[in-house]
Amino acid sequence: MRIGLISDTHGHMDKNVLKHLECCDEIWHAGDIGDLSVTDSLSKIAPLRAVYGNIDDSEVRTVFPKDQIFSIHGRKIWITHIGGRPPKFARGILRILHKERPDIFVCGHSHILVAIWCKNINCLHLNPGAIGKYGIHKVRTIMRFTLTSNGVSDLEIVEIPRN
Repeated sequence: MRIGLISDTHGHMDKNVLKHLECCDEIWHAGDIGDLSVTDSLSKIAPLRAVYGNIDDSEVRTVFPKDQIFSIHGRKIWITHIGGRPPKFARGILRILHKERPDIFVCGHSHILVAIWCKNINCLHLNPGAIGKYGIHKVRTIMRFTLTSNGVSDLEIVEIPRN
């Protein structure tokens, strides 16, 4: 299964981003959606799993949860918006990581792309950076990878100029 992973659209979606997700079997959005038109356009390409972020209004929060915990191919995934990164996770995250024991932990918020194995909790931590035009990031980024019963493989980063 090919996964497209994005975050922090902040209400912006363009054809350049969408074309890089056309090859995906499923799209995951790690929060700060900004406007439901973003998720509407994504769900036309592939099934969508998304969470709301700190900038999202009540309309977005009505449609999407704060957390998504699910399994695919025997791999447990947890997606939330504010998660921090090893070794400094956001408040309460480490407790939930130890309780839920996901194989893959996904978050957004920082606008900083991260793909790192967390030895102490035995999971892969992914943050796709930001694909929107607003924020501190210099380049807009998308992650794409293959998810099988063996885990994540063929991880690639797509960089899109911010102009």
